[in-house]
Order: sequence, then structure tokens, then C-alpha cells
Amino acid sequence: MQLNREALTRAYRQMKLIREFEERLHEEIQTGEIAGFTHLYCGQEAVAVGVCEHLTPRDKIVSTHRGHGHCLAKGCDVNGMMKEIWGSQDGLCNGKGGSMHIADLDKGMLGANGIVGAGAPIAVGAALSNKIDGPDEDGKLAISIAFSGDGACNQGTTFEAMNLAAVTKAPAIFVFENNHYSEHTGDAYAVGTSKDIASRAEAFGMKVWRADGTDFFAVYDCMREVLDYVRTPGNGPAAVEFDTERFFGHFEGDPQRYRGEGELDRLRATRDCIKKFRESVTGAKLLSDEDLDTIDADALDAIETAVQEARKAPRPQPENVLDNVYISY
Repeated sequence: MQLNREALTRAYRQMKLIREFEERLHEEIQTGEIAGFTHLYCGQEAVAVGVCEHLTPRDKIVSTHRGHGHCLAKGCDVNGMMKEIWGSQDGLCNGKGGSMHIADLDKGMLGANGIVGAGAPIAVGAALSNKIDGPDEDGKLAISIAFSGDGACNQGTTFEAMNLAAVTKAPAIFVFENNHYSEHTGDAYAVGTSKDIASRAEAFGMKVWRADGTDFFAVYDCMREVLDYVRTPGNGPAAVEFDTERFFGHFEGDPQRYRGEGELDRLRATRDCIKKFRESVTGAKLLSDEDLDTIDADALDAIETAVQEARKAPRPQPENVLDNVYISY
């Protein structure tokens, strides 16, 4: 599908912002200023952006422990996110969520999740709410997306969520990002299917799609079809598997001894979604290298500003410990 100049620029800006956000965190984690675990999204940017560029404010997403890319792609504020990761009172979750639990309900981002497979049931609940709300003036439903991977596809919570979505015909989409490692174990060993992750959703009677997750345009075109299907009342849920790669370890500090010699260098050279995007749009003369270089510089400036603001932002005080922890009706 041909995108206009504005849409191409926006997509590249989003991918580059995610990439620079994560590359900077990879450096900052080593300073000891950031508490807790972080799981970086570098390499998978085309999936988050290719999916979320289609979404409306009514649509909801639920993320994983590797959630920074999904948050930014859904429109979460980069400064608020950085402050949250630094543990600031001014962060999106007042410094209580940190890297693995960032949420912004106003943006339709229902939260990253530190428990593998725990996002799928939340997404189905949101999808049922969308179904009850009914279609918009164009006859289309709002949808909910559960991002997960080759680890979560093995969890009972994911199976139960897929079954519930199928039974209730909830407008939910299960997006499986297969980066080929379930934590430290290769998917060929850890995922017991004769075909692929998507075939597990087929077992629940769902319609499924598959696409190259390192190609933004493949992701974007695939999601357009998936969303057209799920937004139609009565069709129910769907699933899609994107074949992608992560460039850093499962978590920061992971020595990645499970990878083959030269594997990461090969992946960065041949499977980098941002390099592939640049080659596609410059080769087709849709955007110039100068256009893209300007976006690169802007992204670096935005991340530098976010880091500096996060460093000087106020930290939560002891009297705030119970704020926003327990809900009251």
C-alpha cells in the first residue's frame, strides 16, 4: 500500500525515536541511575509502529515486559516515559511502574506487564468492552491488541484468553512477535508446534496472518487486512505472527551466550527494520537521505532532552507510597 510523504515521515520518526530511546537506555543502565530490570525493543520497531499507525484513540493495546516500543508507538509521551523509567514522581505512573509497568490509559495503552502471558486476558476484557460499546458511525468496532511473543504463546493464560475471545467473538487481535528466543531458549526447541506460533491460534478457529516483522511495509499492509476483519461486527478475534529480531539480550545484563558466533552482527546487517525502511523509501525516491538524516537528528535531540529532564525530575516521597496503589469506588 502506497503511503504519502507525511505518513512515511511519521512512521520513520516513530521507529527512529524508539530505536534511540532504547539505545540510550542501553548506555544509561550501566551508570546505575536506573533501578530494576529493563528489556529493550531494538530491532522490533517495525512491528510496534506498523501496527499502531493504524489505531485510533478508541483502540486499546496491552504490552509485555519489553514494552517501550509499544508505548511510544501508541503515543505515550517520551519525556513522561523516561521520567517513569528513572523513577520520578512526574513519570507516567508517578514513578511506581518503572520500565516493565508503564501505562497511559488516556492513550489507550493499558500497560506493559512483567508477567509473561498476563496481557492477553486484559486485552480480551477490553475487547469485550469494545463489543458492548458497539460500532462507530461507520459500522466499525474499536479493537484491543495483546502484544506477546514466543514465550507467552506457551502460557495457559494466553490459551484461555484466545479461547474466551473466540467463544465471545471479542474484537481482539493477538499479535505474536517472534524474535526467536523465549528468554534464553530458541523457539525451535521451546515452541512445540509443527508449524509456527500462529497455528496455535488456528486451533481456536481464528483467522490468522503471518508477515515479515523486519519490513515496516509488510507489517503495515498485513495489519490493515487484520483490522478490517476484526473491526467488522460478528467476525470475532484474529491473530498475526511477525517474524522479527531483537538486537540486545532478553534483559540488560544478559550475556547472550546462547547466540551463535557472529549472529548479532549478521542480524544487524541484514535484518534491521530501520535500514530496510531507509533503503526502500530512498530507492523509490519517496524520501531523501537528507530528509531521514534530519529526523535522525531530531530523534537524538528528543532523547537527550528526555534524559536530562528525567535526571532532574523529583523522586517520590515516603508519604506518596500508597498513592494510586489501591482503587476506591
